[in-house]
Amino acid sequence: MNIEWFGQACLKVTTKPGPNGDVTVIFDPYEPGKVGLKLPKLTGDILAITHDHFDHNYKAAVSGDYFLITGPGEYEIKQTFIYGIPGWHDNTEGKDRGPNTMYVLESEGMLLAHLGDLGQHQLTNEQLEQLEGVDILAIPVGGTYTIDAKQAVDIVQQIEPRIVIPIHYHIPGNKIKLDTADKFVKAMGVKNPEVVEKFKITKKDLPAEETKVVILKG
Repeated sequence: MNIEWFGQACLKVTTKPGPNGDVTVIFDPYEPGKVGLKLPKLTGDILAITHDHFDHNYKAAVSGDYFLITGPGEYEIKQTFIYGIPGWHDNTEGKDRGPNTMYVLESEGMLLAHLGDLGQHQLTNEQLEQLEGVDILAIPVGGTYTIDAKQAVDIVQQIEPRIVIPIHYHIPGNKIKLDTADKFVKAMGVKNPEVVEKFKITKKDLPAEETKVVILKG
């Protein structure tokens, strides 16, 4: 499984679930002009959108005959399984910013969760049940419109993934006011996180004990 991050919550996950070739899943592409960042040309088999805000729902950024997912449910596309879990963009059950769908991607014997613009300070028991066994967790850490660094650490401790990839934080050029990832790394107690442009992982390479933090260059 190969994972790339392009700023905000936009992830590209390339996986090979079976003998018929790769499957590319794009999460939350943003409108470049409004966000202030550049997106490369994206082609996907599956496009998953966590909520309907301009920095997460820019379908025009993705080409190809993709399968579109925009909410909770169970989906199977090209031997790739995706589960949409209902959640909230705020800590008031959607009263301030509405719903946010969390996604779990199952492929290559691993589970990858993308939490979108999660605003809940704690997950419910039902959500935790659906996120049980997640190996790789992409979690917002920038605050303002989502959980902040400390709250993200609390969510990580609830889920207990093997690998954590922070998303939705400030990088140069971003017009949206967010914290950097440094606060999250410090709150996690990590001194030297792995920093890569692309992250490649197989099931056998998953860390056995401590949760590993991976920073993807946007």
